[in-house]
Parts: sequence; structure tokens; C-alpha cells
Amino acid sequence: MSESTTTDQTNGAREKAGTILGGSVIVAGTAIGAGMFSLPVAMSGIWFGYSIALMIFVWFCMYSSALYLLEANLRFPAGASFDTIAEGTIGTLGRVINGASVAFLCYILMYAYISGGSSVIKHTLDVMGGVDMSDATASLIFSIILSAIVAAGARAVDRVSTILIGGMILSFVWSVGGMLGHVSTSNLFPTLSFADAVPFSLGAFGFMTVSFGMQNTVPSITRYLQKDSKKIRYAFLSGSLLALVFYIVWLFSFFGNLPRDMFPEIIAAGGNIGDMLSALNTTGLDSDFSTVLGWFANMAVASSFLGVALCLYDYIVDLLDLDHSTAGRIKASLLTFVPPALLGIFLPDGFITAIGFAGLVLVIFCILSPVIMAWVGRKQGAEGGYRVSGGTPRMVLILIFGIAAMIFAGLEVVGLLPAFGR
Repeated sequence: MSESTTTDQTNGAREKAGTILGGSVIVAGTAIGAGMFSLPVAMSGIWFGYSIALMIFVWFCMYSSALYLLEANLRFPAGASFDTIAEGTIGTLGRVINGASVAFLCYILMYAYISGGSSVIKHTLDVMGGVDMSDATASLIFSIILSAIVAAGARAVDRVSTILIGGMILSFVWSVGGMLGHVSTSNLFPTLSFADAVPFSLGAFGFMTVSFGMQNTVPSITRYLQKDSKKIRYAFLSGSLLALVFYIVWLFSFFGNLPRDMFPEIIAAGGNIGDMLSALNTTGLDSDFSTVLGWFANMAVASSFLGVALCLYDYIVDLLDLDHSTAGRIKASLLTFVPPALLGIFLPDGFITAIGFAGLVLVIFCILSPVIMAWVGRKQGAEGGYRVSGGTPRMVLILIFGIAAMIFAGLEVVGLLPAFGR
């Protein structure tokens, strides 16, 4: 055992170790959020059957990329975030590119979640009490409450995320249970040939990668679980599988209740979370189920926001070498939350657009960078540490997947791919 490893373990022992459950809910909570609500819109072109097959493949690739980032992260002291890992593996230029992509992705996702969260808050208040809240007010309330939780640290996020995931599971079972009772086989399995679905699958790629964007939590969970590779792997496996199950049931429920020909209208309205909930209300779904679904949406967006915000907060602390004093926390909090909050207030309807841009940037540091970092570590002769199974073939597969995902996401952003309803 190296001296640096011993020092890391000694320092880590001063803090109480986290749990696999805690790590799992942070992973699942980060994945299951606003991106989940973009899936029915993004996958409406290829519909249910083709969506599930593609989603399982994307899950495997995204889970693998998280393991490659973990492999690279474990070579550094506990607390090291993306900036430190990139500097020690892919050099200055790679560090700049990776750092810019980390910051941009986290900011754009936080903005998307603020946009989606404020939309859900407005919809819920309108349905439950006839309250007409402004976009700016809803965005401000959402941002302030969740920002305070992240500023309190990873353990606070763990506890709140655990509560949110528990609430999400209960509300998900209740609301989706009601939706399952109204599933129509004709809605779920319309006549759709493989040739008709394939063009739309290319545009859906970026949205799927965002929905499994859990890699941003690797440094935080590595520190939280004190560099125990076995516990960290279990946390990512269980958390990502939970997300996969949620998504499959979610698409089954939505596509079984909303006919495919309704989605062009939803997309034309903006495709925000509130638009989809409003569309469900027109199908005759019981109002109680609709209300509970609104609460699920609130908790899902909040949990995802917390995971991404924690990643950005830790990255800023690492990048600027800030301490954990009150002044340091205030600086990190302002830099983390003010930019996306302002965007959410002044540009409240950018949910789908933001998710699309996130899919493009996410590929860089969530797929390509982890594979390259792990490969460089192996070339540097790092021995005795954790290595992802599968050897070179698995690395090449994930690298090709990342390049393809980036190309498709870029073409989708500039409108060069076929889009259902556009």
C-alpha cells in the first residue's frame, strides 16, 4: 500500500463513512429527474418497443463509462474532482476542455431542472389551488430551497435525496399504477416499422445519454464512500438499474395512455413537463392520479438537481481550492447557483432545448474523457488499483458509442436529424 493511499485512508477515517444505499440514491436521484420527463417526447418517434432495446444498450454504455471514471478517480486522493483527475491524466489542454465541458454541462442541466421544476410547480399549484404563479417566482423558489441543501454538503444531499427517492417511489407507484390501469394496447403498439423508427432513434440518442448521466457524481461518491471501490461499484450498479426500471415503466405508462399522434401537439407547445401533465389530464385520467404524478415530478426534478448541483459545487471548490469555511461555502454557492437561477428566471421555457445541448456536452466528460483517463492510467503503469473488466474491447465499444452519441447530439441540436412532430 502506497504512502498516499495510507494518508487518504487516515484522513477519510476522520469522517463517518457513507453507505451503499446513500450512494445509490444519489446516483439514482441524479439520473431520475428532468431528463426522465424528456424521454416520452424524445422517444415518441420510435415509440415503446424500439425505445426499450435502445435504452438497455445506452444504460450499459453509460454505466461502463462511470466505472472508467471511477478507475481514474481512485488513483487520486479522496476529494479530488474532475479538474485534478484531468490534470493528472490528460494534460493541460485536456484539463481545459474537460473542465469547460463539466462546468457547461452542470450549468445547462441545472438550468433545465430549474425550468422543468418551475413548470411543475406552476402546474401543481394551478391544479391544486388555482394559483397562478409567475415563471420567475417559481424558478426563484425552486433555486433558493435546493441551493441551501447542496451548500450544506454531501451528507445533507444524501439524506434529502433518500427522502425524495422514497417519496418518488411511493408517488411513482401510486400515479403510474393508476396510469397502468388505463394503458391501451393500441396506443402502446401502433403499426410502426423498423425502417420508420430508425431515423428518429438517432435524435433520441442524446436524450438517453443525459437520462443516464450519473458520471458527474463519481468524485463526490468516491469521497463519500472513502474510496472503497467495491461499495462504489455496487452503488452505481444498483442506482443505475433503479433508473433503468423507472424509465421502462415510465415509457410504458406514458405511451400506453397518450396516442402517438398527440405528441406533435405536445412538442409544439414546448414539450415541457407541465405540457405533458396537461396532455394526460385530457385523456380522462383520474385527477387524483394526475395530482400525485405532479408531486412525483416535483421530487424527481429536485433529486436530479441536487445530484448535479453537488457535482458542480465540488468541482468549483476543487478548481478554486476553496476551503469549507463559511466564506468558502458562500463563494462556491454563489458561483454554483446564481448563473442557472438567472437563466431560469429570464428564460423559463428552455427545458427541451437545454436537455438537447446537455446531451452534446455530456458525451465529452461523461463518456470520452473517462475512457481516455482510464486508458492513460493503464499506460502510465498504474498497478494494484481497480480496473474495469472487459479489457480493450469494452473500452473501444464505449469510445465508439461516445463518438456516435456526440455526432448524433450535435446534428440534433442544429436540426439536421429527423424529429417527430417537427
